[in-house]
Amino acid sequence: QVQLVESGGGLVQAGGSLRLSCAASGRTISSYAMGWFRQAPGKEREFVAAIPWNGGNIYYADSVKGRFTLSRDNAKNTVYLQMNSLKPEDTAVYYCAARTWYGGSYSTGSGMDAWGKGTLVTVSS
Repeated sequence: QVQLVESGGGLVQAGGSLRLSCAASGRTISSYAMGWFRQAPGKEREFVAAIPWNGGNIYYADSVKGRFTLSRDNAKNTVYLQMNSLKPEDTAVYYCAARTWYGGSYSTGSGMDAWGKGTLVTVSS
């Protein structure tokens, strides 16, 4: 079973940038489609972005498209989420997730093989 640990969260002003990392252990992430989700205080978890095992056809939520970039380095067993032009509404706990299969239902968060414990991103106005 793969284990996931997120890092890189913190406090940033609106318009700033952060890069989140998701380091995997236990198994190579090359077997997994990887994704990020977030949950703001008092709100339900929402999908942010997902990337298949080969790095192609990356899928973004409309709310982050053009501002966030998801990438993966299978050799380092790590996934990255570069977040630019951050807005206060991006404030949330960000979770990394892994699933062995890609596809439309990935954005629902269902059937994930592993979740990280999250990293907090706070964007001040």
